[in-house]
Amino acid sequence: MDLKILQLLVDFGLVVLIWLVQLCIYPAFIYYNNQNLLRWHNSYTPKITVIVLPLMLTQLFLSIYFLYNQKDFYSLTNSILVVLTWLSTFLIYVPLHQKITLNKNAHLNSKKLIQYNWLRVFAWNLIFLLNLINYLINS
Repeated sequence: MDLKILQLLVDFGLVVLIWLVQLCIYPAFIYYNNQNLLRWHNSYTPKITVIVLPLMLTQLFLSIYFLYNQKDFYSLTNSILVVLTWLSTFLIYVPLHQKITLNKNAHLNSKKLIQYNWLRVFAWNLIFLLNLINYLINS
């Protein structure tokens, strides 16, 4: 398979996933009482990680590959955006999920997830659009 096509598929998968998370999954957290939120969250996070982590790792490896082999505006911009999604994930979202798991203001942190997650929505949409434009220009 062409690696550019694989990159677009992974990027699009993350776009679909992040919109589902932003519009359906995170907002649903506020409808749970505290006990049920903790139960659901402890079930949800390992399951979503099985989907998210392979996509994010593949996106990271492809961005490194294209940055190393192409060294152009698109690969540099893509790599910066991918690194930003990783940083935001581990500096913002993982700690918020940990606070929910530890029952530290679970509903407040759920609301913070919804607010802050727009950063990843924007980043993953931009990554996909830039890579799509790059693909269309260079095909």
